[in-house]
Amino acid sequence: MNASYAIVAFPLAGSILLLFGGRLIRQPFSGWLATFAAFASFGASVYVWASMLGRPASDRHADLGLFRWMPVADLHVNFGLYADQLSILWCLFSTGVGALITLYSIGYMKGDPGFSRFFFYLNLFLFSMVVLVLADNFLFTFLGWEGVGYCSYGLIGFWFDRDSAAVAAKKAFVTNRIGDFGFMIALFFMFEHFRSFNFSAVLFPLTAHHAVLAGTTATAIFLLLFLGAVGKSAQIPLYMWLPDAMEGPTPVSALIHAATMVTAGVYLVARAAPILHFSPDSQWIVASVGAGTAFLAATIACKQDDIKKVLAYSTISQIGYMMLAEGSGDYPAGIFHTVMHAFFKGLLFLAAGSVIHALHDEQDMKRMGGLFRYLRVTGVCFLFGFLALAAIPPFDGFWSKDQVLAAAWHKSPALWALGVAAAGLTAYYMSRQFMLVFTGQARWRDQAAEHGAAGHAAVGGSAAGHDALEPHEPPLTMLVPIVVLAFASLFGWLLNAPFGGLDFISRWLAPVFPATIAPAVHVATGTKWVIGAVAAGMAFLGLFFGLGAWRGGVVDRPALEPAFLEHGWYIDESIAVAVSGPLATAANAASFAVDAGWVDGLINGVARAAAQTGRQLRRLQTGYLRNYALGIGLGAAAILFYMTMRAGG
Repeated sequence: MNASYAIVAFPLAGSILLLFGGRLIRQPFSGWLATFAAFASFGASVYVWASMLGRPASDRHADLGLFRWMPVADLHVNFGLYADQLSILWCLFSTGVGALITLYSIGYMKGDPGFSRFFFYLNLFLFSMVVLVLADNFLFTFLGWEGVGYCSYGLIGFWFDRDSAAVAAKKAFVTNRIGDFGFMIALFFMFEHFRSFNFSAVLFPLTAHHAVLAGTTATAIFLLLFLGAVGKSAQIPLYMWLPDAMEGPTPVSALIHAATMVTAGVYLVARAAPILHFSPDSQWIVASVGAGTAFLAATIACKQDDIKKVLAYSTISQIGYMMLAEGSGDYPAGIFHTVMHAFFKGLLFLAAGSVIHALHDEQDMKRMGGLFRYLRVTGVCFLFGFLALAAIPPFDGFWSKDQVLAAAWHKSPALWALGVAAAGLTAYYMSRQFMLVFTGQARWRDQAAEHGAAGHAAVGGSAAGHDALEPHEPPLTMLVPIVVLAFASLFGWLLNAPFGGLDFISRWLAPVFPATIAPAVHVATGTKWVIGAVAAGMAFLGLFFGLGAWRGGVVDRPALEPAFLEHGWYIDESIAVAVSGPLATAANAASFAVDAGWVDGLINGVARAAAQTGRQLRRLQTGYLRNYALGIGLGAAAILFYMTMRAGG
């Protein structure tokens, strides 16, 4: 279990070496160093998991101290790691998928001037994430939480010379601060009630029913924690930052959306399950926010033309499913979907990055088309990820989403209906994306022809060498992670299959979520078949409708692409107007009252006084020697008089 230290140490060491030696470690060696650190962290996670398998289920945890951080009066906060089934499972898929993304980045970021800086951020991001999930107290968790937020700011705005990237980074930072404010207030309430931040004092007595928590207290603490989760996991109403996060390099999008940052909120809700158990109202809020987010984001994704923004809104929607499961009381189902989502969403983003790489940074799907001929491996792998996300059997998403929807049915048929509707929309917008990118006419070629030789250079090289430089598969450093994740998207569901005793994740997590805090979700077998068939039917309906509507090289379907969906129901724009309007008015008022009135007045007043003093003193400069001699004489007389008076005193 002491290998848990290594899970944290490897990415930390990698980030430190790249921070201080980045100028000396040239590319691609800085990329390989970061990749080694990420894979070593994953290897340590596997080692700890394997050691847990050799222990009884009730003994698969360890509290590993580091050092005392904050001893103040009766507040004693330690830096310590808590390795249990939940934290190690999170480490496994975070470091595993994160390592593949880091390997992919070596090829994707080749030649970028900020190559070493990029990999420093990747290792620091991974370090912050494993600190978040391995921390043994909520305050240490918050430290990792803020570290993830800082790294996302640096990575989203990595190309900071682009105004859009700088604005997107600031938007992500500010939006997450709103959620983090809730997390901090929750910590204050927590210490006031428990006199501690440690899981051993806050959570474990509640899990074992050695202590109870008043409903009002539980609701206050949990909803404030949930505000933090809503910000970090991009749920209603704090989801607006995530689509704009696409301004970062594509591996950043994969890391944020699949393996690390957005799953942090899901982890926090799962870890705080003992508190949530004592607040039924909070359970309803979590489930409702999840279902509403899943449906809303799925509708917006139906009319996005940027290949990465479709996947961004899809992430928001899928995180909604995870929250729906946790609010419905089936934590293993939500975590199962989290793991599967890491596989197929990581795959989709990396495959999308290969497409963007092949088309020299083109991201508009309506300028793509016909790419399956040139990107066969990428196309097949993207198809696997698309079918997994669309919940088409036998791919991952079918099995995990089915368990989420069964839990939603147990909670409320209305929440289940929203989830099923979102499933149909998911299959539709992913079908649209696949058809626009990989089938139909090669619109990227038409784009090049319209712009002549310059267009050819932008898309596929010079006009003379265009055929030789047409879109092609990426290098192996990019292709291998895509293929690995494609296999995981096809077979990953075997980690928690609902038959044959293959429900490994559910059994693995059972000691973390005992019946005392997570009563079993019971849905009759016949009902499961019916609601499962309805959900699968809706997914197939969305699939075939999307394939049919966008076949044959169709690019525009006005009836299926209303403007309000393109603008995200105008929610983001309305919030921007509501926030920026009063802020701009207040800023202008402050500028007039403070800047113009006080600051400028003071500075200008000093300047005017200096100028006036100079003009008065200038009158003494007459140019006549007798005036200067008279002045010297009067001055000498005054000094002599002063000295005489002092001597007389």
